[in-house]
Amino acid sequence: MARLGVNIDHVATIRQARGGMEPDPVAAAVMAELAGADGITIHLREDRRHIQDRDLKLLRRTVRTKLNLEMASTEEMIQIALSSKPDMCTLVPEKRQELTTEGGLDVRLNLDSVAAAIEKLQGGDITVSLFVDPDPDQIKSADKAGADYVEIHTGAYAEARDWKTEQQELAKIENAIKLASKLGMGVNAGHGLNYSNIKKIASLGGIEEFNIGHSIISKAVLVGLDVAVRDMCELIKYA
Repeated sequence: MARLGVNIDHVATIRQARGGMEPDPVAAAVMAELAGADGITIHLREDRRHIQDRDLKLLRRTVRTKLNLEMASTEEMIQIALSSKPDMCTLVPEKRQELTTEGGLDVRLNLDSVAAAIEKLQGGDITVSLFVDPDPDQIKSADKAGADYVEIHTGAYAEARDWKTEQQELAKIENAIKLASKLGMGVNAGHGLNYSNIKKIASLGGIEEFNIGHSIISKAVLVGLDVAVRDMCELIKYA
C-alpha cells in the first residue's frame, strides 16, 4: 500500500507571514505523524521563504517516521543535507521568482552535475530521489545519474481540465512508473494532488509514496490537521 508523506511547508508559510513563532512546523509534523502520516516532507529553499534551517534541525531530532528534504542541488544545500542527515533528499529545480515548483528537474541536460550531487549525498548514507516529469528520457537520465528514486511530477495531471487530457496524463504517469520500476528505481509522486484527484492516480499502483502538502494544510485550516491527514490516508488506502 502506498504511503503518505505530508509536506508542512505551508505551515511555515503562515508563520513567516507574521515573522513570529506560530504555527510551529515541528508541532505540525508531530500531529501529522500521530494522525497516520508515513513521513514528513519539507523544502528548504535557498531564499528561506518558509522552512528555516532551525526547523530542519528540530525536525531531524523529532520526526519518527521519515524525513524527506526537498532541495536544489547546490553545494550549500548538499552540505546542509550531509550535516542534518535526512532519510531522503529529493532534488528539485528551484527558481526564486516561482510561487511553487513549476516543473521537473531536467536531469538529461544537467546529468553530470546531478550525478555528482547524488554521489555526494549517497556517500553520506542518504537516499536520493529526483523530482522529474513523467518523461521517458528524464526517467532514463535519472537512472544514469544513479538516483535511488524518482518522484514523478503530477502537476499536469492535477491541472487537467477535461477527461481526455486527464487520461493522457495518467497514461504518461503509468508508463513512467513502469519504466522506473524496470530500471530498479523506487517511485514516489507529488505536486497538485488533492482529495478529488488522488484516487485515480493511487489506483495505478507502483507508487510507494505520495508527497502532498497544500491541499492537506488547506483542509486543516478548516477541519484540523488530524482530520485532514486521516482523510487523505483513507483515500490512498482504499484507492
